Amino acid sequence: MYTPAHFRVTEPAALHRIIAAHPLGVLVTSHEGSLDANHIPFEFDPQIGPLGRLSAHVARANPVWQQCLAGADVLVIFRGKESYISPNWYPSKHETHRQVPTWNYEVVHAHGRLRVRDDEKFLRGVLARLTRVHEAQEPRPWKMGDSAPEYIDAMLRAVVGLEIDITALEGKSKLSQNREPRDIAGAVQMLRQRGSDELAQSMEKPPTA
Repeated sequence: MYTPAHFRVTEPAALHRIIAAHPLGVLVTSHEGSLDANHIPFEFDPQIGPLGRLSAHVARANPVWQQCLAGADVLVIFRGKESYISPNWYPSKHETHRQVPTWNYEVVHAHGRLRVRDDEKFLRGVLARLTRVHEAQEPRPWKMGDSAPEYIDAMLRAVVGLEIDITALEGKSKLSQNREPRDIAGAVQMLRQRGSDELAQSMEKPPTA
């Protein structure tokens, strides 16, 4: 990933924030010279290993778990909030007319080694934790125990677990850091008017390198 120094993010807390806030990752794998991409919700545990571990599940019918040998190098992309940025939002544009459109975004690339976990205990743990996290805001959070045991058992047999031990994390936050403060403020104001509060907040306080 091309990352100029002023957009590079290396602070672990900032990288972890993006992953936690946007857990639907793109798992990129290679098989017989071809690339494949699967969109999967991941559980991230930063306490396991030097850089953390990702856990997930895929449908048993998905060939990705059979195509990737144990220890295969993979890439998972976590994309945060993003938005088009118009040069009209920059006060300096109206004075100099020397601005162009751009796109602001946050993204983390997690490189790692894949391991298949085809066992019920692992899958129950991952699914229970994912459910607990993502149901937390519901008035009556759904839990696996709400369904008949035989139904859950059948669902578990239809999926396979994945673990990825992270070997490298790359972060990029392109948040107009190379613009004048007044131009940043102008873009933030317009983003808030359009409901992009999360991106606007990140631009007001970009992550440290």
